Amino acid sequence: MEERAGAGPRRAGCGLGTAGPKSSGRAARGAAAPWARFSAWLECVCVVTFDLELGQALELVYPSDFRLTDKEKSSICYLSFPDSHSGCLGDTQFSFRMRQCGGHRSPWHADDQPYNRKAPAALQKEPAHYLGYVYFRQVKDSSVKRGYFQKSLVLLSRLPFVRLFQSLLSLMAPEYFDKLTPCLEAVCNEIDQWPGPVPGQTLHLPVMGVVIQVCIPSRVDKPECSPLKQYDQENLLPAPVVLASVHELDLFRCFQPVLTHVQTLWELVLLGEPLVVLAPSPDVSSEMVLALTSCLQPLKFCCDFRPYFTIHDSEFKELTTRTQAPPNVVLGVTNPFFIKTLQHWPHILRIGEPKMSGDLPKQIKLKKPSRLKTLDTKPGLYTSYTAHLHRDKALLKRLLKGVQKQRPWDVQSALLRRHLLELTQSFIIPLVRPTQEGRRAGGDTSGGLRPQAHSLSPHPQEHYMASLMPLQKSITPWKTPPQIRPFRQDDFLRSLEHAGPQLTCILKGDWLGLYRRFFKSPHFDGWYRQRHKEMAQKLEALHLEAICEANIETWMKDKSEVEVVDLVLKLREKLVRAQGHQLPVKEVTLQRAQLYIEMVIGSLPKDLQAVLCPP
Repeated sequence: MEERAGAGPRRAGCGLGTAGPKSSGRAARGAAAPWARFSAWLECVCVVTFDLELGQALELVYPSDFRLTDKEKSSICYLSFPDSHSGCLGDTQFSFRMRQCGGHRSPWHADDQPYNRKAPAALQKEPAHYLGYVYFRQVKDSSVKRGYFQKSLVLLSRLPFVRLFQSLLSLMAPEYFDKLTPCLEAVCNEIDQWPGPVPGQTLHLPVMGVVIQVCIPSRVDKPECSPLKQYDQENLLPAPVVLASVHELDLFRCFQPVLTHVQTLWELVLLGEPLVVLAPSPDVSSEMVLALTSCLQPLKFCCDFRPYFTIHDSEFKELTTRTQAPPNVVLGVTNPFFIKTLQHWPHILRIGEPKMSGDLPKQIKLKKPSRLKTLDTKPGLYTSYTAHLHRDKALLKRLLKGVQKQRPWDVQSALLRRHLLELTQSFIIPLVRPTQEGRRAGGDTSGGLRPQAHSLSPHPQEHYMASLMPLQKSITPWKTPPQIRPFRQDDFLRSLEHAGPQLTCILKGDWLGLYRRFFKSPHFDGWYRQRHKEMAQKLEALHLEAICEANIETWMKDKSEVEVVDLVLKLREKLVRAQGHQLPVKEVTLQRAQLYIEMVIGSLPKDLQAVLCPP
């Protein structure tokens, strides 16, 4: 394959093979840089094969000038093949997540901001990890010394679009295994012609004679799943292959063996508890881990997760050490060796081979961790955890009835997803709903927060996070905005008596105990930091609006030059932040702020004007 000239420093001209520099780094790429459109979707495509002398080996990286560190190459090699215990024959698709290694984190990541601002929190680009989507083939081949053809095609990305990339691999991989390099080059060139992933837009992505139609979710979408809008399909030849979602898995299929414990698993994930998923193969492992991490939507999953993890991973010692408490990770593994290695972990989910019959599979049982046995451990959820909430028996009856009536699995998945969504919303509502006891800063229904994908309708009671915002009347143009009041857990817990989750959820149980544990979890920390940041930005935006609505000439009459210059500098700083979309302000406010800056500078002596506006 030919290299494209002029790529940025992250892409350095190395050959098609695995040779390359040992350091990893990114640099800013211009909009017209080679592979700019490709890079909006994928980092690179890798081919991993089995070498009799080396074991798994990286045969190909494309585009050929994309740099991976030696540690990254090693991780990709091991994570792209099922381990020997899985015995995967034929074609298998799965995914993995690995840490980016080495290298200075450069300004190139600023390019992610336009996408991340509009995307739901759960679909934002990974800042420090790669996501690998694998198509592995193992078939008998007498022409090969080992007797088997073994090869993986891997898409490396920072986007969590598992459904889209699995569909893309289903088209690419069989053709690649047949025609090899020329096919891969052609497909990559096609991807380099795709429009970028813009949240809220329906896109048509042509590849290999097929047009894939997708809608990229936006943070202002309603969280409930809705059918993909159809746009001008009659003008598209061939008719597009419509993907209902770029990221959602078949949740019912993933959770079939654990339906009776879905709420317990939801609580464990919500609390960021260390959890091992031991599955018979990497496809089952990775789908279960991804299904678990999606349970919290619209909350962002803030812990680490590894859909497929091996004993050869560079982080193996770090994640399996007994010298400290297990980390907040959901870990997907297939090697029974992990039962012995991770016996000290508090929660281990052992699942068996998936059964595709018409009946609901036998449900796994809750078992004490002491019953864990090496290698021959039976399926079960091994934990001492007692769920805070009672099981929703009505949901289980509906799902079982759906199985008996042969209800389509996508409908079953929609029921399950809606249940988990409503459960998460009921838990979060008391934290985010607005107050009607006085007009809070922002005057909107999100407690002064920027609208999210999970914005909810108004509620008559005062809900806690909104009450921390100062009243709008307390924001005046010439004083520093008032501070957001601190979050006090005891105050919040007292508010639950009148404004708790019981208002929107029929489930009974120890909600207070669940909140108390939630406050100690990484998810509360991540959620609170983001909310506090958005509230602070809203306050700053309202302060800027207050300044722009004030009579600045009257204010300037009795002010010294130092005070006037200080105002100019502060206004400029706010304007830069607002223009960078870090403040939620209207365009008319930006124009007025710019006009004020020019007017104030014009009132100053010429020497100060020269300092503030150098030629």
